[in-house]
Amino acid sequence: MSDRVLAVVLAAGESTRMKSTKSKVLHTVGNLPMITHVMIALEKTGVTDVALVVGRDAGPVIAAASSGSLKVTPYEQKERLGTGHAVLAARDEIAKGYDQVIVAYADAPLIEPGPLAEAREKVRAGFDVAVIGFRADKPTGYGRLLEADGELVAIREEKDATPEERKVTLCNSGLMAIDGAKALALLGKITNNNAKGEYYLTDIIEILRGEGGKAATVEAPLDTVAGCNNRAELAELEAIWQRKKRHELMISGVTMIAPETVFLSYDTEIGQDTIIEPNVVFGPGVVVEPNAVIHAFSHLEGAHVASGANVGPYARLRPGANLHANAKVGNFVEIKKAEIGEGAKVSHLTYIGDATIGPRANIGAGTVTCNYDGFNKFDTVIGAEAFIGSNSSLVAPVNIGEGALTASGSVITEDVPAGAAAFGRARQTNKLGYGTEIAARNRALKESKKKT
Repeated sequence: MSDRVLAVVLAAGESTRMKSTKSKVLHTVGNLPMITHVMIALEKTGVTDVALVVGRDAGPVIAAASSGSLKVTPYEQKERLGTGHAVLAARDEIAKGYDQVIVAYADAPLIEPGPLAEAREKVRAGFDVAVIGFRADKPTGYGRLLEADGELVAIREEKDATPEERKVTLCNSGLMAIDGAKALALLGKITNNNAKGEYYLTDIIEILRGEGGKAATVEAPLDTVAGCNNRAELAELEAIWQRKKRHELMISGVTMIAPETVFLSYDTEIGQDTIIEPNVVFGPGVVVEPNAVIHAFSHLEGAHVASGANVGPYARLRPGANLHANAKVGNFVEIKKAEIGEGAKVSHLTYIGDATIGPRANIGAGTVTCNYDGFNKFDTVIGAEAFIGSNSSLVAPVNIGEGALTASGSVITEDVPAGAAAFGRARQTNKLGYGTEIAARNRALKESKKKT
């Protein structure tokens, strides 16, 4: 479809029930703001322009909506007088002339392109309005879509519905497509002649039917059109989104041993034949290539894991962590802004930050790259096949050459040449009998405290 399509995205709500210091549309699902999810779906639908109706937190809301390629024009809704009033806040944009106008809600992040495109097609086929609805086993509380002879004849709020109409299970999502040539005329005829004194977008159906116009319905799964008003509903949307993302990855060839315990982000990429063990969290910006293993209780964010690499259990990969093929990052290891070379091992109880670890190097337990002096960060470079002894402290900037060795317990403050062994610890001294003497003194002190 090559039509010019405008989406009016409603994002001006006060978010009162969210109990938040920020607009609810900025709250995230899959670590992406709800409004950004909506914009992605609209772009896939063929929308060319967006009129964004904003209220509180206008600046951040506009920024979150503008991250893609769509042209976004903001319009402020100064008063909250209903959905019809909100759409007309974008009157100037609608008046520019579009083939179709889509009304969407910034707090419905699970919307998919399919129903929106189908609603557009209904309008292209001659309907004035196409409303997206959903089937509900328990429709109580929802407005009902009433049909006759293949057309939508009314949207009835439950409080106004007859007992027979309340039996209808086709419910109103609020999403709709309107013929762009007729949109302003129809919207302009909506009145606030009701108990709340508000302008309801749903009245558009009765108006156009009264003028001999036609409306249609498009059905979508409830999971794809659900909105969000509070934190409990946000958690439900997150759970739905996570299930879909996990399923998508498993169908693509990823093994998840306990998928319900794995949490993904909107941009998580995981290759075929990778195994994800239970209780793994993927923050934004993670790419895992095929045939890797992410062991239980690991947390990854802004990291790249190459084919054949092993991570965890209980590992943390922070932004800038880049594991090359067959590298190993073991239990209770933290990696930040570091290259871990092919076949290198960082097996346990270690912090590697601002570092380059060469291929096949071995980093012993308890090793720390001391990369921060309280003001600036410095780099550590460890050459191929180097061996870093347990409990080594590498004070950056420092360079450990290829095949070099640091003795266990060393504090390394100078470069170590290739093939050298570095001893950065005090010489051991044994004082015979002194251990027994110290123990006796400490025991006496403890007994004296008991008496007092």
